[in-house]
Amino acid sequence: MSSTRAHTLVLAPHPSAPCEAVRAVEARVARSSDGTLTLTYSVEGDVSRMRVPPPRPARRADGLWRHTCFEAFVAPDPGPAYLELNFSPSGEWASYAFRAYREGMAATEDTEAPAIALTRGESGLTVDAAVRLTRLRGDAPARVALAAVLEDAGGGLSYWALEHPPGAPDFHHPCGFALQI
Repeated sequence: MSSTRAHTLVLAPHPSAPCEAVRAVEARVARSSDGTLTLTYSVEGDVSRMRVPPPRPARRADGLWRHTCFEAFVAPDPGPAYLELNFSPSGEWASYAFRAYREGMAATEDTEAPAIALTRGESGLTVDAAVRLTRLRGDAPARVALAAVLEDAGGGLSYWALEHPPGAPDFHHPCGFALQI
């Protein structure tokens, strides 16, 4: 396995929460042997019909998923433990560790602040994020789930992911960890 290989994937909307303002969401992810995860989320659509958080000082913040936010879930070991990473277009971020599916949530102390950049255009937006995770050092494979929460101008949320489980949107569900890096 090459530790710098990039993957480009298409995220699918959850059928219960469509967003007419968004035509497509694509995610690109790469991992280096020093544990750096580089992510690019590209949203194609009518940005004027979306709510995008305004720029804020880069800082850790909770509840980012309540508005437009991009997420990565990383399981660096074969067991049930995983990390949740949230990247807001505002520059704010969050990182949580879980012992198992939705169990034992705790803010991580070993995650460095990510670099987050937003690029807006008439036909979409792009959020780039790079974060170094000590748990990803080396070449051991990791399972990854990529997701996005997109808020429309009316405050409605749509949920985009590599894979959706049956039922309500659930980015934590094991079926979402569809990429191995």
